[in-house]
Parts: sequence; C-alpha cells; structure tokens
Amino acid sequence: MVIDDSKTIRRSAETLLNKEGCEVVTASDGFEALAKIAEHKPNIIFVDIMMPRLDGYQTCALIKHNSMFKSTPVIMLSSKDSIFDRARGRIVGSEQYLTKPFTKEDLLSAIKEHVVQDEA
Repeated sequence: MVIDDSKTIRRSAETLLNKEGCEVVTASDGFEALAKIAEHKPNIIFVDIMMPRLDGYQTCALIKHNSMFKSTPVIMLSSKDSIFDRARGRIVGSEQYLTKPFTKEDLLSAIKEHVVQDEA
C-alpha cells in the first residue's frame, strides 16, 4: 500500500511496484488508508509523513495500535531527512524511513527486507 497526498508520488510508486509484480493499493491520506487497510490487508505500507487531516506519524501509530495490523511493516516516506524525523518515525513504530525522491531499488529493498515471502 502507498499512502501519499501527492498523486505523482502515488502513481510513480504504483507503476514501479506493478512492474515488479506487486499488487498495489493507494490512498491519498491517512483516513482513506485506514479504511483500505482493513479491506485489503496489505503486506507492507509506505506512508508519506506530510499529509492533510491525518499525517504519516498519526497514521502509523493507529496502524501499529491495531492488533490485526501491528506486525504489518510501515515504511515512512519523507522529503525531510533530519535525525528528529527519523527518530519520531521509530517512536510511532515504523520499520524504515525512506527519503524522497526514492528509487525503485529503495522500494524493492524495503519489501525484500520486511515482507516475509510465502514459502511455496
């Protein structure tokens, strides 16, 4: 799942991940995301920090406080790269912090690192 108020970021992440065979659900803010998370049960969530209504920190905290989704990896996305922002991401429970602009490799390595592949 990709949560970002920027349509450009959502589209580019979705396109990159679709090309790699990932099924992608997008949301434009935290409120929309929370409804879609319950419906789609994503394996990993990429969330922008700076969003209207419900920011990325609040969204991550709500996801992590839900017993069904607390083990779902949350990756913070931000154009801000201060130690404070990274620490705040960890405090609310995010697994990783990616700085924008991110690359296809950034997204894929986060997925490889945090999503347990089904052993078939």
